[in-house]
Amino acid sequence: MTGGQLMAAAERRLAPYWSMTRSQVYRELPALADMGYVRLGKPGPRSSQPYAITAAGKRAFSRWLTEAPGRDAVRNPIALRVAFGQQHSGNQLSSLYAGASDYHSEALSHAREQVKEAKKAGDGYGAAALEFAVAYHKAALTWLKAVPAG
Repeated sequence: MTGGQLMAAAERRLAPYWSMTRSQVYRELPALADMGYVRLGKPGPRSSQPYAITAAGKRAFSRWLTEAPGRDAVRNPIALRVAFGQQHSGNQLSSLYAGASDYHSEALSHAREQVKEAKKAGDGYGAAALEFAVAYHKAALTWLKAVPAG
């Protein structure tokens, strides 16, 4: 797969609960190739560069699965702005909350659809991971209803 194809596949499966950027994907692929975890394929149209996982890459992935996952890194831009709520006008806060509510409502709907699709495909683990996104967006919507108004 090319970097763009990998990004699209990762977004379909992981985006509801794990964020990444194109620049991260494109930055990591050459590093993974240098470590022998992926190999370069023949360049495709418009100089696209496909990669394939190697046996060493599969072993590294298996090792990674056994490692402790580490701590969550919570970075919520809405909560950060709410922390400085006294410096906002009432209109700014209302707009902030409305935008966040719209986002979380849409993301919740999308995550629920993805859960259904995963279950239909027999992917219980994928569905379970996606249920995290459902719970997250529900919690965010509940929290947004409780934050102080301007």
